[in-house]
Amino acid sequence: MKKSKSKSKSTPSKQQITAPSIKTFNIHGSASTKAWEFSHHLVPPMTASTTFRLHSLQRGADGFQIFADPQNNNDPIWIYDRLEEPSSKMLEEQLAKMENGEVAVSFSTGMGAISASFLAFLKSGDQVLSHKTLYGCTYSLITNWLPRYGITYTLLNVNEISAQDLKNKKVKIVYFESVANPSLEIIDIDRIAALIAKENKTRKSDDQIKMIVDNTFATPWGLRPLDHGADIVIQSLTKNIAGFGTEMGGALITSRKFLTPVLMIRKDIGATMHPHSAWNIMVYGISSQILRFEAQQKNALIIGQYLEKNNLVESVFYPGLKSFPQFELAKKLLRTPKGEFAPGTMLTFTLKGSAATTEKFINYIAKNGYTITLAVSLGLIKTLIEVPGMMTHSAVPKDKQVDSGIPEKLIRMSIGIEEPNDIIGDLEQAFNVIKKLKNNN
Repeated sequence: MKKSKSKSKSTPSKQQITAPSIKTFNIHGSASTKAWEFSHHLVPPMTASTTFRLHSLQRGADGFQIFADPQNNNDPIWIYDRLEEPSSKMLEEQLAKMENGEVAVSFSTGMGAISASFLAFLKSGDQVLSHKTLYGCTYSLITNWLPRYGITYTLLNVNEISAQDLKNKKVKIVYFESVANPSLEIIDIDRIAALIAKENKTRKSDDQIKMIVDNTFATPWGLRPLDHGADIVIQSLTKNIAGFGTEMGGALITSRKFLTPVLMIRKDIGATMHPHSAWNIMVYGISSQILRFEAQQKNALIIGQYLEKNNLVESVFYPGLKSFPQFELAKKLLRTPKGEFAPGTMLTFTLKGSAATTEKFINYIAKNGYTITLAVSLGLIKTLIEVPGMMTHSAVPKDKQVDSGIPEKLIRMSIGIEEPNDIIGDLEQAFNVIKKLKNNN
């Protein structure tokens, strides 16, 4: 990390009181120490301070000024960790590079990042055009909370969006997930970006439409939406980036011109990531993300192919299968930085029979599965299974779930790094139970 020039010029040696009392010494310790020397650490040290020492009033004033207008300053003055702090800053530098963005801003959760992306760029009277299939909490945010502030919305199939849909001058944001949760529908980012770019040529700079893309399912290894014309990319760091189910976090990656409003809204809503989480995600999550993703993706294809051949399965959706309805689009967009096909770690399927059959199948796995766990979240090293309509997407009203790409019987699996035959073994046992019930009836 670069050292601030202003910092080096304004860091006097702090004088220690001669023979302070043990009570005072226990509070302040040594006035200065050589123990903190960043450049010699193989692993970066973790920030442990919520507030930072300022060696002059002018330095404090400069720090607030730099925070409010960071466009041309890469040397922050640390003030208070709700504004910025070193561990999160180092994490953000890595995230920006991963998504091919100029800057990243971290948040305490993925929903914190999504909320900030709306609040920073929308005002009363504006409208959001969003894909109809969304993560349940995002759906709730758009349909329940934004209207309370005079922000309207339209849910539609963004793959069918037209130039006419963008003519409404109230439309300021087009929002979608690059790979929709849970339907796995792939959104044609290139086509939408072209339509928005054409419409923005007719608008003033402060009235432009912004394309915001949640890239959590694909991860930066599988897709980089900024390269395809997106203005802002969202990551739920809790999922694939962190990868172990131990930390929560979110991030917003964008160009430097959008940095100030994003930093300001994070400061004011207080959705700041804890340094401990930032450090863990940076040290353990990012360093292993590609290895985990590749292993999970390899397993996902094997599990998808197994399910596709099972006569108790009604349908299987996985972007790596040739039977996937958007297989050609998936091959075009879901690519690693090396150009290799990256269909991802998520798959969905439905069983033949009623919703009761699905419930029996899931309950058996929940009680007896070893490699498969009934739990929400995704992108972890352990294989997880759930029923979105009853769990992660229950915020979507029942009468709108099917239209939102969430059939009642849909089962979502996030594939882990276990031995694939062991995952199949757990599925086989659950299928055998369903088979016996079917035969008995």
